Amino acid sequence: MAVSEVDTRLLRHFVAVAQELHFGRAAARLFVAQQALSRDVARLERDLGVRLFDRTTRRVTLTPPGERLLVRATELLDLHDAMLAELRDTTRPLLVDVMHDRSTALRVLEAARPLAPDVELEARFHGGCDAAVRGLAAHRVDVVFGRLTGVRVAPPAGLTRRLVRLEPLGLMVLDDDPLARHDTIAMALLRGRTIDTSGGNPEAPEWTDLGAELVERHGGVVAPDHHPGMAAVAAAPPEETTHHLRTTGWPVLTKTDAAPIPGTVVRPLTEPTPLYPWWMAHRDTLRHPGVDALHRALDRLIPAEGWLDPPAGAWLPAADRALLHVEQ
Repeated sequence: MAVSEVDTRLLRHFVAVAQELHFGRAAARLFVAQQALSRDVARLERDLGVRLFDRTTRRVTLTPPGERLLVRATELLDLHDAMLAELRDTTRPLLVDVMHDRSTALRVLEAARPLAPDVELEARFHGGCDAAVRGLAAHRVDVVFGRLTGVRVAPPAGLTRRLVRLEPLGLMVLDDDPLARHDTIAMALLRGRTIDTSGGNPEAPEWTDLGAELVERHGGVVAPDHHPGMAAVAAAPPEETTHHLRTTGWPVLTKTDAAPIPGTVVRPLTEPTPLYPWWMAHRDTLRHPGVDALHRALDRLIPAEGWLDPPAGAWLPAADRALLHVEQ
């Protein structure tokens, strides 16, 4: 079979395996069954008449023909995606994952809408950056926001990324908790206390990993992964969140823009001030007036709100410090 007749889906699956060098991880990245992925790779090898991978029970490696194909297949798929992006109707709605209500991302979206009044910008609420990136990889959303350094799924290749905000974090406590008497809560006051770092959403590893690193670094105890009620807290009404706090006695790590919940208060954390890094990401090939509006909104919001002006001595996770060159 001529190379021009190869199904682009097979090439896309080959590239995923070649980049991961692991069929299980590649299958998870593509949202397909591992057996189906293996069949697709075998079909491509039959169609091309060459072996693309050497496989053992412990490792997967590219053969010389596989290495050559990876270069060309990547180029071909990039060109294919760029062609489709240019041909797509840019009057369609732009799908933007804003994570949750009252988020930094939703503020950006709301600021962008007046800048493109003839364009429809639709919000999506996956509740976490990891889930949003999965949606981006599957073409279910166009733009995502959040802590990209902490996602477990491999982001699609060819992304435009922009740092949006370094948001200070706080602690949600019951209004009769001794910590509520403080205007701000020094990190030293968390020593020995159990802190709920899931925010009710254990499926957001970029958030839970940040919380665990922060709490453990400052002497606190991370709440168990699957304590009673955790999975339901994110979607629960406010009174259930209050009940959850009162039942467990665990303050909840949260962003400072969290919605007010009766019976609780949110106090900023200080000494040091922990930060959550917000990024905006979309495919390099995406051409849509809504994307331009988002970037123009950020051009206004970032300097006006001081979103990239962290306080002195602020704290960031190690992965983010390395990426942003921000001193602890």
